[in-house]
Amino acid sequence: MKISEKFEELRNKDEAALITYVCAGDPDPETTKEVVNTLVRSGADIVELGLPFSDPTADGPTIQAAAERALSAGMNTDRYFELVASLEVPIPLVCMTYYNLIFKRGIDRFVTDCTRSGITGIIVPDLPVEESEMLAKSCRERDVDLIFMITPVTNNKRISKILEKSSGFVYIVSRLGVTGKRSDISDTTADILSRVKTNIPKAVGFGISNSEQAAKVVAAGADSVIVGSALVDIIASGNDVTNRIANLTTELKNGCNSSPQ
Repeated sequence: MKISEKFEELRNKDEAALITYVCAGDPDPETTKEVVNTLVRSGADIVELGLPFSDPTADGPTIQAAAERALSAGMNTDRYFELVASLEVPIPLVCMTYYNLIFKRGIDRFVTDCTRSGITGIIVPDLPVEESEMLAKSCRERDVDLIFMITPVTNNKRISKILEKSSGFVYIVSRLGVTGKRSDISDTTADILSRVKTNIPKAVGFGISNSEQAAKVVAAGADSVIVGSALVDIIASGNDVTNRIANLTTELKNGCNSSPQ
């Protein structure tokens, strides 16, 4: 399923999207499959599957630890695509990884592997828009969305440049720093959402971990919220993972479609 199709479906129902992140292979492929199926059953609209990298510069301690667990268990690029291809879910799947892995495999080969395995979008946090044309061209040719990040310090001129090459959705980083749960939503979120003027869906991530935060982000103008670390924490605990993932996902989805208190 294409990302644009999912957002169109949600617009017709007047719903905001819930995008969830898990690191593929953490702690093993079977757990990842079980978690992804649980996410879908519980209301996730799009799932980001992290391809673990040894130096994940945009990720905080929680997701760094998940990547280390996955790599230690043998996850690599070949196994990643095998895992993704084994998933049978009716929602879009997005690959989130770092450019070194794409470049090493070969840009065209990597994007082709995405299409063959069922991935319809790619996020590359360490790829500047100014250096993205080779990957962007390959994605256009294979109908894969290339999703860029915009941060609170991205100036308006650069925002325009990013939007020219963006498709699927644009990833709005709600605060400076790395991924991880936070107790509040940054005051910069509404400001950056107002500066990103586009018809491409705007998805806000970094720091969202409960329904109240999700509701506030949507009220500020987001079309979607992205949640990762709160889910990865549950997986890391190994404690009643399926039920806790299901409960949190349902809570977050409800928060996406409720007014903030």
